[in-house]
Amino acid sequence: MDFIQSGAGFLRLKKRTNRVGIGYSNYMLKKYFNNIRRIHDRKGMSVMRGKDEGDGGRRVSVRPEEAGTRKESFSKKTFLRLITIVSTFGGLLYGYDTGVVNGALPFMSRDDQLGLTPFTQGLVTSTLLLGAAFGAVFGGRLSDRKGRRKTILSVAFIFVIATLGCSMAPNVAAMVTFRMILGLAVGATAVTVPAFLAELSPAEHRGRIVTQNQLMIVSGQLFAYTFNAILANTFGEAGNIWRYMLAIATLPAVILWLGMLIVPESPRWLAAKGKFGKALDVLRRIREEKRAQMEWNEIRQTVEKDAKMKKATLKDLKLPFVRRIIVIGVGIAMIQQLTGVNSIMYYGTEILKKSGFSTGAALIGNIANGLISVLATLTGIALLDRAGRRKMLITGLAGTSTALLLIGIFSITLKNSAALPFLVLGLTVMFLAFQQGGVSPVTWLMQSEIYPIHLRGLAMGISVFCLFITNFLVGLLFPVLFHAIGLSATFFIFTGLGIFSILFVKKFVPETKGRSLEEIEQSFHARKERYFARRKKSTFNRNNQPQHLHHSGMDR
Repeated sequence: MDFIQSGAGFLRLKKRTNRVGIGYSNYMLKKYFNNIRRIHDRKGMSVMRGKDEGDGGRRVSVRPEEAGTRKESFSKKTFLRLITIVSTFGGLLYGYDTGVVNGALPFMSRDDQLGLTPFTQGLVTSTLLLGAAFGAVFGGRLSDRKGRRKTILSVAFIFVIATLGCSMAPNVAAMVTFRMILGLAVGATAVTVPAFLAELSPAEHRGRIVTQNQLMIVSGQLFAYTFNAILANTFGEAGNIWRYMLAIATLPAVILWLGMLIVPESPRWLAAKGKFGKALDVLRRIREEKRAQMEWNEIRQTVEKDAKMKKATLKDLKLPFVRRIIVIGVGIAMIQQLTGVNSIMYYGTEILKKSGFSTGAALIGNIANGLISVLATLTGIALLDRAGRRKMLITGLAGTSTALLLIGIFSITLKNSAALPFLVLGLTVMFLAFQQGGVSPVTWLMQSEIYPIHLRGLAMGISVFCLFITNFLVGLLFPVLFHAIGLSATFFIFTGLGIFSILFVKKFVPETKGRSLEEIEQSFHARKERYFARRKKSTFNRNNQPQHLHHSGMDR
């Protein structure tokens, strides 16, 4: 009887769909038959499949876990890919807004424009990074309270307003103010997008998916360098061309805002708020049914454990196991900047000019730096789910330190040599290959992996705050050191910091490859339980010892 009613429904549906065209009708009929098949599969009934499905039209029995079709599987993967592309437009904006100022500053500095001095040039460049530091803290807290999706939507709106404000700024004060506001959006994006992607990604593909945000960051920088060169060479005589350079960023900001309207919320955040049904619905949109149920069970168990804990606050930093995790995260974040990467990304043209290139050749070389960053990031993404995080981080740091050391040595031994500019350019490319292929992707990935869900927003906010403060200091102090002690001595300092970073990673950073977020969090809970067990044992022994005896220390 059920099957007859289903067939009658099919006839009514066919009659209705004829009104909107054959193509749409065929699509709806196929969708309707798929729905009928799933209904009967759940009841343990058999259904008739067409010859196009490879079974010759025979009546076959289908288990519930096999109900999803290949087309449905493809659509789930496509939807997850769409979510990744849309959300990483935040990374594209981050890269563009940090890279565009490199080409815009000369035009801003003209007397008939903003009339920037060397000090105000540095101020315009670095205030975005200072704003990003605070945006990371507030963005992390906001994403924990309101959700990853709503936070990214709000940030996209801020990107649009701040970008338009920068492009129309009438004076230095207005420019600095809007760059600071833009930095708030950059920082919030840097925290929220990696966490959002990590919470949506399957464990075996998390490295590739999360680090696509890093790919979009370096792509944004490459786009900025390219558009700067095109606009400068085409409309270089127009002093206000810098306004168009900045205004271009409104387009990806609008795309980010519109795209996030169709993107679902993080299932892990929904579960953390007690919305388990909605969390399962989201998982079913991006996973096969069996995988969605299994992952949902893991998330639920983890959330139930977290529910027994107090809400994350700064007071949690008093706990040793929490401090250890945050110290590792902050250390990884600072390491990314202490390599000196943004001394090259912000001042690459000046470095190449100092080595002997002309201004035009240096500008072309700067575009090459952006291009190698994109290619290296693509390579890093391919390697992340094969090689370990620790191995890639250590290899990347060894490569960057070696490149900077060689630049310093050759700048002394080959001074005034015709070969020096090309050696410096080659070593700069080598530096960025190791940095963007190893250090940077692992940095953002591990920030999204190592923190428990109830601490993730707060802890990532602290880590990324430290990252941007370090970025701000490097960007502010590099030109001072560059002119005071020279290129070689400055890069020797970065080499020393790189060696220290390798030792830090080898001693403290754990391996997270191939482990789900829940498995990583379980190790966190195990560490916490060992800590409290030792503390309880210590308290018990002290309370039961005679007053005249000293604590033996065996219960530590």
